[in-house]
Amino acid sequence: MVLSDQAAPPPFVRLAAHEVRWRLLSELARSDLRVRELVALVGEPQNLISYHLRLLRSGGLVHARRSSFDGRDSYYHLDLERCADALADAGAALHPALRLLPAEPARPAAISVAETPSVLFLCTGNSARSPIAEALLRHRVGGRAQVTSAGSAPKARLHPHAARVLRRRYDIDLADQRPRHLDTMTGRHFDYVITLCDKVREVCPDFGDHPQHLHWSIPDPAATSGDETAAEIHRAFDRTAAEIDIRIRHLQPVLFPTSHREVRP
Repeated sequence: MVLSDQAAPPPFVRLAAHEVRWRLLSELARSDLRVRELVALVGEPQNLISYHLRLLRSGGLVHARRSSFDGRDSYYHLDLERCADALADAGAALHPALRLLPAEPARPAAISVAETPSVLFLCTGNSARSPIAEALLRHRVGGRAQVTSAGSAPKARLHPHAARVLRRRYDIDLADQRPRHLDTMTGRHFDYVITLCDKVREVCPDFGDHPQHLHWSIPDPAATSGDETAAEIHRAFDRTAAEIDIRIRHLQPVLFPTSHREVRP
């Protein structure tokens, strides 16, 4: 029997209901990963993992991006914004009262120093991606998290376009900030170490205390061929800041799970 469009499950339900695809979504919800890493985590052969990744990509839930460390490899990234919209549509398809509403923003609350999560963002030069992430997380959570950033081969200064986009879009001033070397973080405790660069992920040291390692595979907006116009470079930094800001917003409930609650009609 062929179901009518109205009776058929929504696309998200059809995609996510498969056990392997749900495992893939769950792993990618935490971190960007390569196929071989997903094979090890999910415990299925590579051809099966690749098949289900293609379906998830066709459904717009997962995106792939070439690794800046090894161009023969790709990182897969879960589009959490698209998943949120698809879940909302799936709930509404069953009953209008089940449409999910956006979660309330985290409420500032007094927390002890012991409860304050510490987050380290890393990229190669510590001049664009990681300082943007550091600034945006601090901007959104204030003193509720200890946030810093560093690079494996830090530049002499913050990229001027990184400072510009933060000042123009978010009213954040980083004029006095200077790139830091990864070595200066040795011996410090971090709850989360987040790499934003495929190259630095390969050389990220073990910080001890078993921090959670997350990877956000984000291209370097400062990597140009020399043929780009100033407007194109500006747009590259705007796109990078916007992508990082989306990821920061989705990181907040992970850092402060008790500050977010489900909002029901």
